[in-house]
Amino acid sequence: MLDFDINAYLRLKPSDMLIICISTLLIVWLAKHFFWDKVLGFLDARQAAIQADIDAGAKDRADGEAYKAQYEAKLSDVKIEARELIESAKASANQEKRDILASARKEADDMKAKTRKELEREKAAAKDEMKEAIVEVAFEAAKQIVNKELDEKAHKQYVDEFIDHAGDESWQA
Repeated sequence: MLDFDINAYLRLKPSDMLIICISTLLIVWLAKHFFWDKVLGFLDARQAAIQADIDAGAKDRADGEAYKAQYEAKLSDVKIEARELIESAKASANQEKRDILASARKEADDMKAKTRKELEREKAAAKDEMKEAIVEVAFEAAKQIVNKELDEKAHKQYVDEFIDHAGDESWQA
């Protein structure tokens, strides 16, 4: 069997162990007395900085979501407003179209009425000219009749026929 002595293997003596424990306790006490507050302050500051970053990230995320919601609401409002503007423009264009068509019809009707009046004036002027021409021709016919010395009955028949056929093709021939 093996003969195994832990003290020989580790070469530890109880006095060495006592010195190590005392020195360890002394180091811990010195560290706690001089450095522990600084280490805890550093750790607390680091924890506060990390927590502030987490809180800022959460706040920025919430703000971003709020801005996104506002943007989507505004986008929806803009879409509705654009649709209303398009509908308004269509209605305005249709009204303008009706106004232009009504104005064009009125102008056409006015032009027709004006043309009709001019035609009637020209027709009346032509009638007046024709009457003057008939009167002149009647006087000429009367001169010729007087020259031929027809009787009154024949003269009256000749003038009536002349007036009845005035303006006909047979009158010009």
